[in-house]
Amino acid sequence: MSHLSTFAAAWDTSCVGQPADVSLVELSHLGEHLAHCAALRGQLERFVAGAAWLQAVVAGHVVTVALVTALLVGAVSLVQ
Repeated sequence: MSHLSTFAAAWDTSCVGQPADVSLVELSHLGEHLAHCAALRGQLERFVAGAAWLQAVVAGHVVTVALVTALLVGAVSLVQ
């Protein structure tokens, strides 16, 4: 069962009768924005990769990490 919508499109483009071309200023701003986003994404990706590596190391050596943690806690409690 299909029917045609009775609602007309209620939107306009921002070009308002002008050609919908991209200006050099808009391209420049878009390039700056993309460079900024890429820089932020690079830092975030490094952080996520480091966290994933740390999780893999800890998961692969659960007993060793537990033993080292217990030894450190014991050593700190002896020093105090």
